[in-house]
Amino acid sequence: MKKRSIKARLIRNFVLVIFITVLFLEFVLINGIRVYYYQNVEDILTNQIEFSTNFYSRYFSSSSLEDIIIDDVDVFWQHTTAQVQILNLEGDLLMDSLGVSKDEVVLTNDITDAIENGKGVWNGAVSYDTHPVMAVSVPLKYQGSPIGIIRFISSLKETNSIIGEITEFLLWMGLLVILFSGIVSLFLANSIVRPLKNVTDVAEKLADGQFKVRSEVKINDEIGRLSQALNYMADEILRKEQLKNDFISNVSHELRTPLTSIKGWAITLGTDEIPDKDLLKDGLDIIQKESDRLSQMVEELLDFSRFTSGRISLEKEEFDIKSTLEMISKQLEPRAKNSNINFTTNIDKSLEKIMGDENRIKQVLINILDNAFKFTDEGGKVEFSAIKIENDLLIEISDSGAGISETDLPYVTEKFYKGKNSKSHSGIGLSISDEIVKLHGGNLTIQSEEGKGTRVVVRIPLEEALI
Repeated sequence: MKKRSIKARLIRNFVLVIFITVLFLEFVLINGIRVYYYQNVEDILTNQIEFSTNFYSRYFSSSSLEDIIIDDVDVFWQHTTAQVQILNLEGDLLMDSLGVSKDEVVLTNDITDAIENGKGVWNGAVSYDTHPVMAVSVPLKYQGSPIGIIRFISSLKETNSIIGEITEFLLWMGLLVILFSGIVSLFLANSIVRPLKNVTDVAEKLADGQFKVRSEVKINDEIGRLSQALNYMADEILRKEQLKNDFISNVSHELRTPLTSIKGWAITLGTDEIPDKDLLKDGLDIIQKESDRLSQMVEELLDFSRFTSGRISLEKEEFDIKSTLEMISKQLEPRAKNSNINFTTNIDKSLEKIMGDENRIKQVLINILDNAFKFTDEGGKVEFSAIKIENDLLIEISDSGAGISETDLPYVTEKFYKGKNSKSHSGIGLSISDEIVKLHGGNLTIQSEEGKGTRVVVRIPLEEALI
């Protein structure tokens, strides 16, 4: 693909806009000047011809047109330097101050306009002059009725010459404006392109893996906000990268611990000496628990991989949500007793069957309850409640445990995030739970205060769950 420069495009567009604007202004100005000068010529001829016709009306209106031409024709041109013609109503030329042939018939529109409207104006070329002329015609009246046409004609040579000089000046000025604007456009384009180039350089370095590079924000405009967005993206990439590394380190550690335990007991039980029954039972029990723990961690990792790649789907069916919640409560009661934690359950008796993936909902609630027990010390309390509010199922799990710090709280459901608490393991349980709830059309919200406990609310819209 051909490489195109934004700078060249900006300059071209700037100059194009300026060129069109200057061209339009030149057209308007030149036409305005032409109209102005032509109007001046018309006004001068009109004033002169009106003076002559008024003079004729006052002193010669009782004489016929032929008598005036024979005896007093000079009264028509003694007050003007323009060419004077007198014509009859048919357009026949009766007299011309320059001696133009009397056989000529004048058929220009100023003659008819003069007869019909009292005045006519015409611009055009004549056979006896190389330059265009302007003619102003008015009727001559005898006893109130038109008897002929008087016509004043002036050459537009000097007028057009002045208009030409002004036009030339304006064209040169327009050209200078375009050239000057082109130079200014170059600087304006640089003021836009230079920050864009800096942002592009930063983006290329980020793409190359240099995540510590930052874009300098000078002005808070669109480019400045783009720079801020790039810097924020770099910070997030670094944070995600750190989370991923911590996640891998934690998972490696969590996997190594049960594997070490299993291997150690396997070696112990595999010695030549037959261990006593109690030792054999303890060893096998530990191996079984650690294997279950490994299986659970691997299953979490597989779930996490499926959710993030979008390859998992819910197996929805109708089930009794109240029975499921009660079963979860009974399943965790022994753990509460063993940990000396006050575990209370309050499940709305009016809850009915819903459509959803029962196993996945159980996975979410057991994971949240497991965290509640894990981070609550002996003598603390965990509350598990469920209620229907309008068209939503609200499940609330609260504890009086260690709580979550203000810095950790916004990120606890993010991928790879592991809180600072030492009891955290892989750090993907809440991320998986959040994805499951979203697949049911709901949301998972967490409220917590460090040292005072945590409250988790799962909202599942019943209408959405029935789809």
